[in-house]
Amino acid sequence: MRHLLQSLNPPPQLLNPPSPPPTSHSHSHSPPPPPQKLIFRRDLAISTISLPFLLPSPSYAQPNTGEDVTTDNCGNQTSIQKAFMDISIDSQPIGRILIGLYKDTAPLGVSRFISLLTGAAGISYRRKEFIRIMPNYIQHGGVRSYGVDAELTRKKGGNVDKAEGGLVAEWEAAEEWCKGTRNTAGTVGIIVRDPLKPGPKMKLVARKGRLEIDEEEVGKEPNGTEFVIAVKDAPELDASTLVVGKVLLGMEVVESVALVKTVQENTSSPYFRVAKLIGDKRAVVAERGFNRPYSKIIITNCGLLE
Repeated sequence: MRHLLQSLNPPPQLLNPPSPPPTSHSHSHSPPPPPQKLIFRRDLAISTISLPFLLPSPSYAQPNTGEDVTTDNCGNQTSIQKAFMDISIDSQPIGRILIGLYKDTAPLGVSRFISLLTGAAGISYRRKEFIRIMPNYIQHGGVRSYGVDAELTRKKGGNVDKAEGGLVAEWEAAEEWCKGTRNTAGTVGIIVRDPLKPGPKMKLVARKGRLEIDEEEVGKEPNGTEFVIAVKDAPELDASTLVVGKVLLGMEVVESVALVKTVQENTSSPYFRVAKLIGDKRAVVAERGFNRPYSKIIITNCGLLE
């Protein structure tokens, strides 16, 4: 290496070699000596490009982005109780899903989920369908707050909507202690709010001879019975879903459901966009059918495991 550096940095006397002594010729006129060729440092720098493998590589410091790395506790949950669901597609059984429930971190949500698995609410998930298949999750339709489902619940002295407010509060608490993605692959969550729901509409009302400004709710929030199972990490669900457990066994069953063919989404169609813009009810009905499975996917049996 020393010889190499010497070759790349020759001594000063070689950069400007001395001129030969003039010869004394009284009658000859010799031409002047050629101008000295100067070697600049730039020339030496260029010459080193042909030998990059002999020179040490520079080290670069990583830039400081100023972003703090957040460590969350989303995955540090322990399942205490276990539940099961037997699934069929077009009356053909495809397997069982075993779910561990997070009773410590989501007690109200787990209690709600169990009451619908066991039928303690007066109605259960049995014979109920999965209604939507998205790229990252599958969604179950839950039970209705009207019709036969509501009537069966009332006969048992229950109310389908009774836990709605508490579930939202529990979802808000989970949002505080878990800053990362909560709906990761395999998690099971209850849909407790609609992030696309518009805010309350302001209106004037007459009370005791005075006009007052009041708020009118637009649309209805979910009743807390629909649930989703994440096939992949689904951060888009964090704005609406309270995680109550995770699949312990049977993810292959979940993935089989996710592969069922669905109604193609058509929101990019200009006809659909115009119809939605002018409030055409046909657009609303069509939108409800997007991503709906063509096959009938139901829970044939469900409950708790001892």
